[in-house]
Amino acid sequence: MTVDPRTPVLVGGGQISDRAGGREPVDLIADAAFRAADEAGSAKLLELVDSVRIVGLLSWRYRDPGALVAARIGAEPRHTGYTGSGGSVPQVLVNAAAEDIAAGRADVVLIGGAESWRTRMKLRGEGIRPQWTVQDESVPAAPVLVPEVPMRSATELRAGFDRPAYIYPLFEQALRLGAGRSIAEHRDTIGALWARFSKVAASNPYAWTPRVHTAAEITTPGAANRWIAAPYTKLMNSNNMVEQGAALLLCSVETATRLGIDRENWVFPQSGTEAHDTDDIAARGALDRSPAIRLAGARALELAEVGLDDLTHIDVYSCFPSAVQVAARELGLATDDPSRPLTVTGGLTFAGGPWNNYSTHAIAAMATRLRETPGTYGLVTANSGYLTKHAFGVYRTEPPRAGFRRDDVQAAVDREPTVRAEPEYAGPATTESWTVVYDRSGEPERGLLAARTPGGGRTLASTIEPEAVARLVTTETAGEAVRISGDGSFHFITG
Repeated sequence: MTVDPRTPVLVGGGQISDRAGGREPVDLIADAAFRAADEAGSAKLLELVDSVRIVGLLSWRYRDPGALVAARIGAEPRHTGYTGSGGSVPQVLVNAAAEDIAAGRADVVLIGGAESWRTRMKLRGEGIRPQWTVQDESVPAAPVLVPEVPMRSATELRAGFDRPAYIYPLFEQALRLGAGRSIAEHRDTIGALWARFSKVAASNPYAWTPRVHTAAEITTPGAANRWIAAPYTKLMNSNNMVEQGAALLLCSVETATRLGIDRENWVFPQSGTEAHDTDDIAARGALDRSPAIRLAGARALELAEVGLDDLTHIDVYSCFPSAVQVAARELGLATDDPSRPLTVTGGLTFAGGPWNNYSTHAIAAMATRLRETPGTYGLVTANSGYLTKHAFGVYRTEPPRAGFRRDDVQAAVDREPTVRAEPEYAGPATTESWTVVYDRSGEPERGLLAARTPGGGRTLASTIEPEAVARLVTTETAGEAVRISGDGSFHFITG
């Protein structure tokens, strides 16, 4: 098969878990870039980087982190760029880079990100500002390559749904109710799922927590595994208290050949797709579904000319158990197939959840798996916000038969049914899904509710009434009558 010299190829992926800590994010990215070049077997590759694309950072703010990384690796790129926040960003950047390389707009692209969050939080607690690089106003701000994912709708803000740890449990409750499981049965199900993820992390040399956890250990609350928001303990939340960086090097086949990069190192992006569900979770057609995942995932496989059974390796974005279950359901994947785990890293709880940059690690790990099993296919899924924005990538060590192909299926997603969000609703409603938020001592302190209104809409509400919170902790409350006030609080109508 003759390969077009402009065909994009992923030739190196570097990862670092810096347990010593203290280093700033751009240094971790540069370190990961050197490791990616080592994996490719070509130090010259870094000198030829003509585009540096950095995943949005939270540990430290730079005006143009790509320029700092370029200086550290000895590159003089024609282009640098930065992104807003969102876990789907790394896969979006790979999709765009592959497209740009194929079209001749770029030749060697470095994609990277890192977080030094544990150090930053430790120093903040001590009232210390780290002595990391500051770019003043004389440095032009890098262009935004991918915008920030919206995460502050009026419906969510009124009721205090201000973080993923409060919203993904709503999806989990909806999944449980839809499956007809008791609370105990569902707890065991998601504990077993996460235990399987931890088993993968135990063999990942870059995992932040590389050991096997039992399902009981994961689901049982205690001093080291406190409740966050039911049914999630700490060990079912993404772990962002990490010092991790990852970088990917993509180039054209022509450049890989010219530099003498071993053909065994080549991993070809086959296809890439993107789409998003409604920004306001109250407007979702169902809290346990994602049309964007279903449609964009199917399209990625179609463009790569493969089916689910052709996939040997899979990494499903795993910030919380509900994210994995919804994605698996929409894609048609089993969550308990021992021959095909849904992660190649161990997931964001155990491998590490460096905010927006997890999927850069996943893609680097996926490339390694594919090199170890030449000819097989791998799928990476990535997610931003509250199961909001999604990106997919199919990879293989063989070139795609029709060349790399990318598509945005948003028009099809927009035709899917939605629900009317009612951010100012006050009056009677019925419970649909809920969670209970716990304080750091393990006591329930607030109930959060998704409720359906008489007109068929959906609103969100909260309560701090002890009786109502206790009822959410101990009782199956689906379909029960509540009254919602104008300030977004609620109480149960019946005893």
